[in-house]
Amino acid sequence: MSEMNRRTPNKPPMRRGPGGGMMPGDKPKHFKKTLLRLLAYLKPQMWGLIAVFVMSVAATLFSVLSPRIMGSATSYLFEGMVGAVKGTAQGFSLEPIVKILVQLGVLYLASAVLSYGQQYIMAGVTQRTTQRMRGDINQKLNRLPLKFFDGTTHGEVLSRMTNDVDTISGTLQQSLTQIISSIITLVGVLVMMLVISPLMTLIALLMLPVSLLLTMRIAKRSQKHFAGQQGSLGELNGHVEEMYAGHIIIKAFGREKNTMQNFDEINQRLYTHGWKAQFISGIMMPVLGFVGNLSYVAVCVVGAMKATGLLGAPISIGDIQAFIQYVRQFNQPITQTANIANVIQSAIAAGERVFELLDEPEEVPDAAKPVPMPTAKGEVEFGNVSFGYTDELLMKDISIHVQPGQQIAIVGTTGAGKTTLVNLIMRFYEINGGAIRIDGVDIRDMSRVDLRNLLGMVLQDTWLFSGSIYENIAYGKDGATREEVMAAAKAAHADHFIRTLPQGYDTVLNEDATNISQGQRQLLTIAQAILADPEIMILDEATSSVDTRTEVLIQKAMQSLMKGRTSFIIAHRLSTIRGADNILVMEKGNIIEMGTHEQLMAAKGYYWDLYNSQFTAKEAG
Repeated sequence: MSEMNRRTPNKPPMRRGPGGGMMPGDKPKHFKKTLLRLLAYLKPQMWGLIAVFVMSVAATLFSVLSPRIMGSATSYLFEGMVGAVKGTAQGFSLEPIVKILVQLGVLYLASAVLSYGQQYIMAGVTQRTTQRMRGDINQKLNRLPLKFFDGTTHGEVLSRMTNDVDTISGTLQQSLTQIISSIITLVGVLVMMLVISPLMTLIALLMLPVSLLLTMRIAKRSQKHFAGQQGSLGELNGHVEEMYAGHIIIKAFGREKNTMQNFDEINQRLYTHGWKAQFISGIMMPVLGFVGNLSYVAVCVVGAMKATGLLGAPISIGDIQAFIQYVRQFNQPITQTANIANVIQSAIAAGERVFELLDEPEEVPDAAKPVPMPTAKGEVEFGNVSFGYTDELLMKDISIHVQPGQQIAIVGTTGAGKTTLVNLIMRFYEINGGAIRIDGVDIRDMSRVDLRNLLGMVLQDTWLFSGSIYENIAYGKDGATREEVMAAAKAAHADHFIRTLPQGYDTVLNEDATNISQGQRQLLTIAQAILADPEIMILDEATSSVDTRTEVLIQKAMQSLMKGRTSFIIAHRLSTIRGADNILVMEKGNIIEMGTHEQLMAAKGYYWDLYNSQFTAKEAG
């Protein structure tokens, strides 16, 4: 198995749960910091937010003015009816009522149009913001070192890029406009209430501290469950992704029951956190509704006493009606704020997970002025190289000098460090000490792009994307022509099987390329490397997935490809190793023997023992 894709057991544990996310039940550790970072993402959309703010203020003011205007109509009608009953009505007319209704219609229409406008603009602001966030995550993933992916499931990364960003998107769309309108409504309604009756306003405000206290207590209790919900969701996504990718292995070993049991355990945690978060946050509405109703009743009683003159100067029926409506409007933004608090809890938990990903340590940046390396002769030197995945070193003082054009075979038992050695040449990991040089230039003084353009790599574990066979082979070289692709396929002995497919080179591979065999996938990756035509080749057991006859053909193509090029070959078959200019024997991360096949066999050391115990059996097979 390729060491590149294994999870190194001695790596330090990352601050994640079983699926790579926040441990279920964790609270966001930096609520204020995360909130400010989310708001910072809105900065480029400042003009859109200003437009939304202006529209929201205007729409809210129109809505706040409407009850007072409606109250004047009620007072006019009431006074007319009372006058009619007493016989004192003089010139009662519907004209003022019509004017008031027209004014109300204009206000309501203007408020609706402005509300529509702010939602339209806010949708654009939200989508552009989350688009930028997804772009930042995508760029971040390209800058992360391999050790991050060694300790994080694919499903967890996808969960942060999709579920968590969608949670943030929904919160921005719903909450920002509600926050603005709620604040303006509170201020506007409070002013109008004070104008009508300071005493009744005081009574209505007495319940405000109670509402705020209850909101804070409920939000605090629900916060940890919202965080747990997001963490469990990421864990579940990671589990499902792994189980789907490995469903053949699961069935082969009859582990369906264990897989379902693990799924049920994660699903149960998600259920527990989910219903607790929703239940606790759901309590907020009825509790605040109850407190609001108490305030409403108290205002009605005092208003009735004011209207009859039992409590200070009397006020009109229309003002009482308007005030009661304002009390309802006053309670509404408080309730909305409570709902927003619930949504924000979930968004902050999601935001913290996203920012945790964006804050992951990145690859060591390229040199400020990288040495240009358009071509290379192929001289490779390891000078006292030390490396470890953790503080504990895996390799110590490795020194190798490879001349241009040499073929270097690397052998050893599984886990000996063979793939790790070539990964260091590719600079997939940073060394702890010493230097690796190509043509005398330290690879840390080159840009990674230039370095990897000099190198070609064919792995035991193939990787092909969903697309046509032509597109997959052409991935090895920018701007490759169809003739070049077909020539590379012929050199890799893949042309024949490609032409037997219904659509030939235009055959579309599905996800994971499971509609062709493992050996055929290997041939396509070899064709990619041939097309890339690099100065230095790295072959990590590249022929392990093909039959013996096909291997012979590929070996001929590889010998032609490697002619005049420096090549590093990780292999377990004698036919590949025997012709190498130098063989490196590795054990526990270090080179313990070095020489040609004949020299090592004559020494009767570790290689000799490995040959007799492993290679002879393979050749006999």
